[in-house]
Amino acid sequence: MRFVVTGGLGHIGSRLIRFLPQRFPGAEVVVLDNMATQRYPSLFNLPDGGRYRFIEADATTVDLRPVLEGAHAVVNLAAITDAAGSFANREKVERDNYGITERVALACVEVGAPLITASSTSVYGTQKSRVDEDCDASDLKPQSPYAETKLREEALVAGLAADKGLRATIFRYGTIFGVSPGMRFHTAVNKFCWQAVLGQKLTVWRTAYDQMRPYLDLGDAVEAIAFAVERDMFDARVYNVVTSNHTVRDVVEGIRAHVPSLEVTFVDERIMNQLSYEVDNTRLLAAGFVVKGSLRQGLADTIALLRNMNGGTA
Repeated sequence: MRFVVTGGLGHIGSRLIRFLPQRFPGAEVVVLDNMATQRYPSLFNLPDGGRYRFIEADATTVDLRPVLEGAHAVVNLAAITDAAGSFANREKVERDNYGITERVALACVEVGAPLITASSTSVYGTQKSRVDEDCDASDLKPQSPYAETKLREEALVAGLAADKGLRATIFRYGTIFGVSPGMRFHTAVNKFCWQAVLGQKLTVWRTAYDQMRPYLDLGDAVEAIAFAVERDMFDARVYNVVTSNHTVRDVVEGIRAHVPSLEVTFVDERIMNQLSYEVDNTRLLAAGFVVKGSLRQGLADTIALLRNMNGGTA
């Protein structure tokens, strides 16, 4: 099988490109990345069992058709992913994220390649306590420019599926946690683990401490991609991909189990998203997907990986 992964050196991509040959032995994995984040180590020690080809190129400008030709699946992960930072970067997020998704999707239409594209559960902005893929449109109130753009990307892909026959799957990912060669540390779980191991105080918004949010184990994220390919699940529907829902308190106490000396400072500044809600992965579970990850294990793995940089203690 032949896979193309855009943004393949990032947090999800660097784990995915190692996982695909395990699930699909002998697979050809084409990795396209512009190296903007300089995650060179994501290409180190690639496993046996797959055939790799790396293309250093910008998906906003490169001719994608010859790259995507013959792909059994194109996984579009190329994006600026910092939701909080997108307020100061609105135009670039719109240009790059929407622009890349549009170019990749149109190229998939031209060459007849199926597409799996990454969206985000941050598109929800509901006052309800729980929400799933069948929610009312009024429950889709993105709280950042990043999330606004993701919702527009979803509409674009759905429109191309209806009008141009694009075979696609749209995954709304929860907040990612877990270990990978290209992992990032600006999201809550990984950032808190980093700070805790370094002996730094965690700064938490008081009003957010008991707010529910959807989280996604990295293992479940890549398993879902393989699941969609195996089931030929390119039906242009939206699927929430979530391991479990947790509060910030859950995350903090989970870290404290490994770092008993952890200190937390509460602040009262206004936060980006004041809402609290849980996201159900009803549709994906109904299709037969089994969630295997856990926040507890993800925290343990991340802290274990980081401990050596601080003398093996924390």
